[in-house]
Amino acid sequence: MYKIGLTGGIGSGKTRVADMLAQWGASVVDTDEIAHTLTAPQGAAMPAIEREFGPRALTADGALDRAWMREQAFSDPQVRLRLEAIMHPAIGQETERQAAAAAGSYLVFVVPLLVESLPRWRARLDRICVVDCDPETQVARVRARSGLTEPAIRRIMAAQAARASRLEAADDVIVNDGATTPEQLRAQAKTLHDRWLALAGTTDRQALSQAGTPE
Repeated sequence: MYKIGLTGGIGSGKTRVADMLAQWGASVVDTDEIAHTLTAPQGAAMPAIEREFGPRALTADGALDRAWMREQAFSDPQVRLRLEAIMHPAIGQETERQAAAAAGSYLVFVVPLLVESLPRWRARLDRICVVDCDPETQVARVRARSGLTEPAIRRIMAAQAARASRLEAADDVIVNDGATTPEQLRAQAKTLHDRWLALAGTTDRQALSQAGTPE
């Protein structure tokens, strides 16, 4: 199956783009959604997180206390590494499970930190698409949806790959800055969807030809 890696900084709008692609027939595996499921109440990662960090890492309903963990990770890089040691294998396993079950016209992996882990992803992807956004718009969007302070948002942004690094890794770019209308965003996504459909069809025909199977 043809594989797209979809990424972008926090607040860039990559989830909105992924939702459009899914509506048009792509299979979507969202690693951020997987992480949230793993750390929800009764989530599969929560027992290991509680063992590692104690009950202070949990909210009253048993989910990961993201605000507490965020503060700990920013003040001590080792905390982030300890959390990643729990989360990365669990996310990887569920990502593989969902990818194996995918049956869409092509497969989209939504990976917020794709560029940060590019060596692990580059070989398994046919193309990388970056949803690009200026920093001020990122801050405004995240503040509106999350209530985080601007300094907290900028700390998150600083921990992500630089905008230039994402664009350098991109095969395709969707611009979704403050001047982009919903119609313009949809048109960009549809243009790439059609292009990827054509590329996926070409790849499928090549595979059939190499296998000696009549089309």
